[in-house]
Amino acid sequence: MNLGIKRSIITGGKEISVETGKLAKQADGSVVVRMGDTMLLATIVSSQDAKEGVDFLPLTVDYREKYSAAGRFPGGFFRREARPSETEILVMRLVDRALRPLFPDDYHAEVQLMIQLMSYDGIHNPDALCGFAASAAIAVSDIPFNGPMSEVRVGRVDGEYILNPTMAEMAISDIDIVIAGTMKDINMLEGEMQEISEEDLIEVFKIAHVAIKEQCQFQLDLAAEIPSSQPKRTYSHESHDEAVKARVYELAMEKCKDVARMGLANKAKRTELFDEIKAEVKASYSDEELAEVGKFISPYFSEVKKKAVRWVMLNDRKRLDGRQFDEIRPIWAEVDYLPMVHGSAVFTRGETQSLTTLTLGGKMDEQLIDGATFKGTERFMLHYNFPPFSTGEAKPLRGTSRREIGHGNLALRALKPVLPDDNPYTIRIVSDILESNGSSSMATVCAGTLALMDGGIQIKAPVSGIAMGLVADEGKFAILSDILGDEDHLGDMDFKVTGTAKGITACQMDIKVDGLPYEVLIQALEQAKAGRIHILGKIMETMAAPRAELKPQTPRVEMFVVPNDMIGAIIGPGGKIIQGLQKETKTIITIEELPSTEGRVQILSSNADDMNEAIRRIRLIAFPPLVEDGATYHGKIKSVKDFGCFVEILPGTDGLIHISEFSWEKVAKMEDVCKEGEMLDFKVIGKDPKTKKWKLSRKVLLPRPERETEASNS
Repeated sequence: MNLGIKRSIITGGKEISVETGKLAKQADGSVVVRMGDTMLLATIVSSQDAKEGVDFLPLTVDYREKYSAAGRFPGGFFRREARPSETEILVMRLVDRALRPLFPDDYHAEVQLMIQLMSYDGIHNPDALCGFAASAAIAVSDIPFNGPMSEVRVGRVDGEYILNPTMAEMAISDIDIVIAGTMKDINMLEGEMQEISEEDLIEVFKIAHVAIKEQCQFQLDLAAEIPSSQPKRTYSHESHDEAVKARVYELAMEKCKDVARMGLANKAKRTELFDEIKAEVKASYSDEELAEVGKFISPYFSEVKKKAVRWVMLNDRKRLDGRQFDEIRPIWAEVDYLPMVHGSAVFTRGETQSLTTLTLGGKMDEQLIDGATFKGTERFMLHYNFPPFSTGEAKPLRGTSRREIGHGNLALRALKPVLPDDNPYTIRIVSDILESNGSSSMATVCAGTLALMDGGIQIKAPVSGIAMGLVADEGKFAILSDILGDEDHLGDMDFKVTGTAKGITACQMDIKVDGLPYEVLIQALEQAKAGRIHILGKIMETMAAPRAELKPQTPRVEMFVVPNDMIGAIIGPGGKIIQGLQKETKTIITIEELPSTEGRVQILSSNADDMNEAIRRIRLIAFPPLVEDGATYHGKIKSVKDFGCFVEILPGTDGLIHISEFSWEKVAKMEDVCKEGEMLDFKVIGKDPKTKKWKLSRKVLLPRPERETEASNS
């Protein structure tokens, strides 16, 4: 029995199939997207009517990875999928940012998009397919949408660009970027790269857009085969009062332009002046009139304010805070601000400020990741916190937001390429945003660079970041460097670029305008490069190079390799040996088996003497010296028996001092003359022919009693 329809498209030499009409048929739209044996189920449902008083798009994008997709059990006590991981949240953001601008402006019905990873082959990464799957689900529905759109990942191996690369290809790629767009334009991108040029990035855009357009056309052709997808549903459009709108425009437009022309760097003062104009507009109405039409005033005023600010930028060529279009806000920075942390920096640009700390640890501090598509550890973490006081607001704290996770991930991707290849530490950077008026994620990148250098991490090169904006209308455009929060909100583009003096390390872009030519993107990238270099100069003025030495309070890490077959001896039965070493030397010791025939030992300690002792004792176990017959040693009593005591000759090698060899005098009970843990001198006197254990003697090192000496002479 054949249900539904199934169609395929080739992208980058890889077949992607889309099946609809078979699963989840009660959803407004559903598709199963497959590449290799990786399969996604995408469903979309939208309410028929908007809720009363809702004047925005209540869109929820949810992405979940089923552990069963990879043949695995979830971790935890309940053994079931719980709250979304950071990886899943980042995928949700990628899809949301690409989809949201494409719904009609006045569509306010609740929309829920759910994407589920149903099968994972370990070869094809599902995240780059999610945008394609989401848009395809909408395309086969009757939900109004100004799409379709699609997403593709671009990698580069040995200079060759690859569309939707496999996991193995991504492991050796110097580019990892996901790009989304429509038939006409690119509207979203995010990725990391190994210091590539602006020209290379533009080439990535062009390659990706060719594939995106093919996938968009594929969706249109697919939807044409689905009778229920056409026509799109009708919905209640926003109500308007043209008379009120005209009056708000008449009363507020010129006054808003005047405020925009003032060039006020103080956000609070600008907000106050705009609020006064809004209050004047409201005051022009009676209480009875406000009761009837008051609901229109705020949205109309916001529209007037936006148009006024944009008009001043495009015609008067003036920005809100008085800067030139390519001018960077004043910068000051400071390192070593917090005395007891391993590294710290304060970076302030205009009214945006980040206090960032660096913490260094060992292997035991690595983040454990137990996801459906990846199980392992992460040695580099960057956490971004955006408290409400940073914008002068009082709001409840409800855990880490999706925005905080997204901004932190962007900063992490920006800094990761410059970490030293031989770095032995687990690294955690925490950025606390103390003030915010635009570009707080880029301030995190700059502060993170300084904190790493302050902590003595020998990064390959310092990294800076800048957020670019765009205002475009009626053939005019203005590219804005280092945008304010208001410029982001009122503008048409938010383009974040990070990099070194050599090239770009990460970028993120959201575009709100149709028909953005590549020439504008090229100009934006060149202007971003100039701004990035300027900011790098300010960073270098604060700290020119990483500290040569770690701070005194920073734990030291030593790493060396040992033979694989000696790992068991270092650990000991039930971990007895390694636990004892850690306790006695006050160190943290971890051992990791390598793919080769070696094991990697890592020792973490804040005391040099303890570190050296731990190294010495582990090396003695891993590379044991040979016991010499007839040699004298100093060792610890390991256990006391009725017939003698066992003593450690060398780490991992014991021998027996028989009761008869302990003393020239007769010993009645061993426990009367020695105790476990005591140190004593002894001599090796051969091997037991049966047990092959070393025989030891203490008495031969002691003076022989005179009576016995005389008797022997006579």
